[in-house]
Amino acid sequence: MEKENKGVFQRFLDGVEWLGNKLPHPVTLFALLTLLVLILSAALQPLGISIEHPGEEGQIIEIKNLLNSEGLVYIFGSLTENFVEFAPLGVVLVTMLGIGVAERTGLISALLRGFVLSVPTRFITIGLVFAGVMSSVASDAGYVVLPPLGALIFAALGRHPLAGLAAAFAGVSAGFSANLLLSGTDVLLGELTIAAAATMDSSYAETMNIAMNWFFIAASVFLLTAVGTWVTERIIVPRLGKYTGEHAEEDAAGASENDSMDGLTSLEKKGLVWSGIWLVVALGLTSLLVLPPNAPMRGDTGSYMDQIIQSPFMDSLVPIIAILFFIPGLVYGIITKSIKSDKDVANQMGDTMASMGMFIVLAFTAGQFVAFFAETNMGTVLGVYGAEFLQSISLTGIPLIILFVVIAAFINLFIGSASAKWAMMAPIFVPIMMQLGYSPELTQMAYRVADSATNIITPLMTYFAIIIAFAQKYDKRMGIGTMISVMLPYAMFFLISWTIMLIVWMLLGIPLGPGSPIHFG
Repeated sequence: MEKENKGVFQRFLDGVEWLGNKLPHPVTLFALLTLLVLILSAALQPLGISIEHPGEEGQIIEIKNLLNSEGLVYIFGSLTENFVEFAPLGVVLVTMLGIGVAERTGLISALLRGFVLSVPTRFITIGLVFAGVMSSVASDAGYVVLPPLGALIFAALGRHPLAGLAAAFAGVSAGFSANLLLSGTDVLLGELTIAAAATMDSSYAETMNIAMNWFFIAASVFLLTAVGTWVTERIIVPRLGKYTGEHAEEDAAGASENDSMDGLTSLEKKGLVWSGIWLVVALGLTSLLVLPPNAPMRGDTGSYMDQIIQSPFMDSLVPIIAILFFIPGLVYGIITKSIKSDKDVANQMGDTMASMGMFIVLAFTAGQFVAFFAETNMGTVLGVYGAEFLQSISLTGIPLIILFVVIAAFINLFIGSASAKWAMMAPIFVPIMMQLGYSPELTQMAYRVADSATNIITPLMTYFAIIIAFAQKYDKRMGIGTMISVMLPYAMFFLISWTIMLIVWMLLGIPLGPGSPIHFG
């Protein structure tokens, strides 16, 4: 009887949850996709499908069969190489060594708490959303720190705590691809994009860098902060109304007395000051590597900006990012006594690598899929034929970008991992878009817009259950459907406004990042 009373939207959410639960684990999913690639290569090769390589005139590309004797030799001979050379594997692990120290010493948590708690009351919503968006630089720390902190702050102010939780969650998750700084996400997705672009034009891929979306994601911080604040104050707060939970008064009193609300300890403040000083020192020393004339890590051709953009420095962003997190994290840990010896640093790095275990397993199966897909040449062939089809139906320009955003946003409802989805989609969509004259950098940014915006309305997102647990402290009846209904306005307005911003950016022809144009070719 309960099912009969459900509305259309609630039944849709039930369907999303059911279908998502039926999907295999991403590791299994990539293994199945790899098997599918092998079968398709054997089925399509006898058909004699071929195209002229779009980047090399006169070179004919045919689909390779990986299930014949030659293909089987390649499969077994390349398994280890495919894993070790999987583009994101090394760069993500190196980046996380630095970020892990900053996170495990407590530096990231202290920064987030210190920022939010120092914001004047009338700007608290803006501060929560902004801190949430910026928290993506520290991987998943924002999910654990900010939503419960937002709820506590709103409760202490006599406002509905779930509105504070929602504002923080929206910034952390729906704004995951916006930041003033480069993060592990840029590294992870960027390497996959470069690898996909190389199948179409290897010379172009060599000019790409992981900061390819930096200008756009930095500008996006201010858009999403404004939109998230507006949605919270104009839609979520009125919708939730006055907090009348069973222990509303106790919750508010408890929140005001909670240790999280007392701000930072004197030791934490001292740690932040000294870590900030050493960060400035590290940035100054880093700038000496590229900014002065004849600096060791700047290029030697073109204008001043060209020498910076096309330089060894840009090729070295991964270890530089790791170092710029490691040094402040190390200093903070020493000041706050969370690091007492070199053993503590080693243990923190080891713990960080241990937490990456599932990513390493995923990298093995994903690495095989990406390598086998590239070896069969199906990505290049599909890119050429797919581009010709889209051209034949006159689907180019803005309608094409909007369609791609919608597709990526929809897929995100069923596959939570951003890297897993992009590892599947990049080898297909990057070549198609390049054939239509759009740069890999633009395709990646369109994907990031779609993927981030709908994170908060999929029950399959890793931290969704944790957010519901936080919310149930204030509303015991809070479930998946209720949580999604609260977060849906954020997803809708983020997706629409962010897509409009991307389209305007395209029309103005502004580079998406250093040396990252809108158009290809």
